[in-house]
Amino acid sequence: MSESGSGTAFEERFLGGESDGNGSYGSHSPQFTASRSGPHSESPPPHGNFLQNMLLFARLLRGLNIPVTPTQILDLVEALTQIDLRVKAQARDAARAILVSRQEHLELFDEAFDLFWRARERQELARINLGELLQQTPQGEIQYRLIRADREQKDERDQVDQEPLVEKIYTYSSAEALRSRDFATMTEYELQQVKLFMQQLQWTPAERRTRRRVPASRGDQVDLRRSLRQNIRYGGEPLVIARRQRKTRRRPIVALADISGSMDRYSRVLLQFLYSITHALDRVEAFVFSTRLTRVTRHLGRRDIDQALDQTAHAVHDWAGGTRIGEAIRAFNFDWARRICGQGAIVIVISDGWDRGDPEMLGQEMSRLQRSCHRLIWLNPLLGSPSYEPLTRGIQAALPHTDEFLPVHNLISLEQLAQVMADAQT
Repeated sequence: MSESGSGTAFEERFLGGESDGNGSYGSHSPQFTASRSGPHSESPPPHGNFLQNMLLFARLLRGLNIPVTPTQILDLVEALTQIDLRVKAQARDAARAILVSRQEHLELFDEAFDLFWRARERQELARINLGELLQQTPQGEIQYRLIRADREQKDERDQVDQEPLVEKIYTYSSAEALRSRDFATMTEYELQQVKLFMQQLQWTPAERRTRRRVPASRGDQVDLRRSLRQNIRYGGEPLVIARRQRKTRRRPIVALADISGSMDRYSRVLLQFLYSITHALDRVEAFVFSTRLTRVTRHLGRRDIDQALDQTAHAVHDWAGGTRIGEAIRAFNFDWARRICGQGAIVIVISDGWDRGDPEMLGQEMSRLQRSCHRLIWLNPLLGSPSYEPLTRGIQAALPHTDEFLPVHNLISLEQLAQVMADAQT
């Protein structure tokens, strides 16, 4: 079907009604009137499923992790009254301009639009029950992925009006499959699901005892001041003994993530990990490094995760560059360690260990960092491979000074990290 012209089948699907033989189609509401060119533009459409289909289309977009608000839907309905609905390109452009707010969602939106509002023959205008399908998607019983044709085939598909393909994958549990899949092999849709799973992880790092004491009924120390105040009513007789104990507080978390070229496959996911722990805990400091150290705590503090990741990427000037782990940790030790590691912090270094710097310097700085913190954890995404061996000079220099050496290649490894952090001794 061409993008303009008669467009009869597209109008029937878009407006949700059937033609009356004179070019007029129904809508969901009698008050909805779309601007149309032609001799029948003045007759309002009396019936149909337009608004219902529009809401189902919005649910489809949300199922693909494209944020759509009710206000955007109302704006789109209003905008469609100003265009010619017989021209498919105009409807698509209007929907794209109003419903899509991020550039990376444009291609996925176009495929979803073609899938949902595809032209059919009148006898094939079956209703799509997207409500049930999208309710099943979060549980992962049935996943729908839009399969993009090659660029050479796309032009041919447009000429023959071949509808986009939908691949239906049946799995025993998509959530369980995602937990064990390597981040580097995930599709864009799966990475979007991982983002949601990360935000649901429970981070409960171990607590430490502070020097401050608080009232406690079974405290290990007598609170003389409170005891005297409470016994004034009894004429000074020590009938009530108040006690207190040392206050506990969660240990701060410090994360240093490698974003060099060798870690490029994992960098985006690791930033999502930093975002999730930054918003789940109250005291988190996040740094990234390649050839130099950059503090990104403030950038990751934004409420919207996509804006936070974009600002973080713009703040880093050595993304996917070389790796100088020793110099980055040296900069942290001299500029930041005394300020943020003095309260028994748990320090997490995320890197594959490929280092172009001096391994002797790396060993010295790792030793200094280990003495400054409560526990030093090194996360390596390559450790998830069964054939991995720590043979690089950077790893060999750092391992003697790490308390834990763990993988960070899938969701299961992140759950293990959360357990290790919770088991840290007070």
